[in-house]
Amino acid sequence: MKHFPLRRLVVPGLLILLLTGTFATPTGRAVWKPGPPVTTVARFNFDGAGNAAWSDISGHGHTLTPVTGGQATVIRESHAGGQAVRFPPRCKRGRPCPRMVLRAAGTPALNPGARPFRYGAAIRLAPNRTSKGQNLLQKGFSAEGSQYKLQIDGRSGHPSCALVAGKAIHLALAKLSVADDRWHTLECRRAGTSLSVLIDGVTQGSAVVPAGLSISNGRPLSIGGKSAYGDNDQYHGLLDDVWIAVG
Repeated sequence: MKHFPLRRLVVPGLLILLLTGTFATPTGRAVWKPGPPVTTVARFNFDGAGNAAWSDISGHGHTLTPVTGGQATVIRESHAGGQAVRFPPRCKRGRPCPRMVLRAAGTPALNPGARPFRYGAAIRLAPNRTSKGQNLLQKGFSAEGSQYKLQIDGRSGHPSCALVAGKAIHLALAKLSVADDRWHTLECRRAGTSLSVLIDGVTQGSAVVPAGLSISNGRPLSIGGKSAYGDNDQYHGLLDDVWIAVG
């Protein structure tokens, strides 16, 4: 049974215990006040056949389109009874490097504004496939108004979550590496002035953000990199179960 934290409210002649999320009427009667709803606005598990693999299984229609460069090839591999996407490997300097991102058109539903929201993915990245930076999921650009992003930072392979509004970049960097060729779930959580990065359900880093920080832009949702052009912060591992939830 789930236990809720209790608050005391003293009413003349009465002592009432209220569950967090309730309020008292003038008569002292406790009434349940629901919190804001949580809505999964996009989710991708890549399990469909053919083009159906790029469908948004949340039902909100944010269908992905593969965007490739340098002769990249989309490869799907088995994971947890379904499919995952393999992104291009690193290549040597001076050579045309294969690049690939998955992209969905930007819509207002993908803009959380200043509301609480969460987003994440399952990843598998080998130690020899890290780089100076790899973007897993992003909407918007840091130099153009506002952005939210999940990425793998540096050769050591530490995940981080970024929120940008204006010139300030707020970064929650995990203290652990995930570049061990094993599957991990990564999650970013924004609630009020808190931004957290979680690995396998455990908070591994956090940052303070302004209470009024708002993310709203007309840019597409990009998965696996910021573009299919050069210096695109290409992801080089396996990716599955990408999701965004607002509320």
